[in-house]
Parts: sequence; structure tokens; C-alpha cells
Amino acid sequence: MAQNVDIVSRQTWGAAAPRKKTTLKGTARRVIIHHTALPSCTGLTECKARVASIQRGHMNDRDFDDIGYNFLVGVDGTVFEGRGWGVAGAHAKGHNSDSLGIAFMGNFNNDTPNQDAISSVKRLLQGGVSQGFLHPGFVLLGHRDLGETECPGEKLYAALAQLRSTT
Repeated sequence: MAQNVDIVSRQTWGAAAPRKKTTLKGTARRVIIHHTALPSCTGLTECKARVASIQRGHMNDRDFDDIGYNFLVGVDGTVFEGRGWGVAGAHAKGHNSDSLGIAFMGNFNNDTPNQDAISSVKRLLQGGVSQGFLHPGFVLLGHRDLGETECPGEKLYAALAQLRSTT
């Protein structure tokens, strides 16, 4: 049985209201892994501020309706609700209508993802399947698999096999 993962709610991290919310049609069939390419954060206070800053950047600089990702995860494994389950993200242009976007907070071109973060994302994915938000046969991809980007960074991309062994 899948273990639950605690998720820091939008209200807890101080999210602004989305301008618009588009619901996914059915369950997500793909999971796309990203990194924020920013310095990692430590502790709940710093990470809540980082998530709020990412949302402001996405909404003000990129003109997104909300933060781009469905979920974000800190190096200590804390999971933050972005757009959440069942909502189309803005994380991979042309690939958002059937996917879930999860961003590891940090820059993983040089840093190695923490095992706590990997474990939390595995539990998040298992929970998504068991709750019916994520198709049991979902495909897990790195953002670079879909376009011209280094995202999710060399070290995180190399660790995707650990996430693929979720089910």
C-alpha cells in the first residue's frame, strides 16, 4: 500500500489566487519532471518564500495564470502544492493537457537530488495513482525529453530511473 505524503497547501505557502484554472480531461497520463534551476532552499520558511517567489515570476514575468507546476519538492522532501491534482499546468509548452508537472527545487546540473526528495515524489506519484488523478500506466519524462532544454539538469535526469520504479 502506498504511503501518503504530506503536501504543503497553497494557503499555507501564501499562494495568490490563479487568474484561471483549466481542469485536466481525465487522469494525467504523463509526469514531467523539472528543476527550478534556482538555488535550493532549506527549511519550511525559506521554501514557502521560494515557492511564492516562483509563482510571482510565473504570473508577472511569464504571464502564466498561476504557478506553472502542479507540485514542487524541496531538498528535504517537503512537497508543495502548485496547481495541484487534476489541473492543467504551464510547465511544458504543448504538453500540459495530459500531464502532471513536478519541479524539484534547486539546480540539478551540478547538485545531486536528495534521496528524501526522490522518496517523497515516489509517494506522491503512488498517491496520485491510488486516488485516480494519475493513470496507473503513466509515462515519466524529464522536461528535456520534450524540447530544447537542459531541464531537469544532468544529475536529476540521471536519477529519473529511481522515479520510474514507482509502481
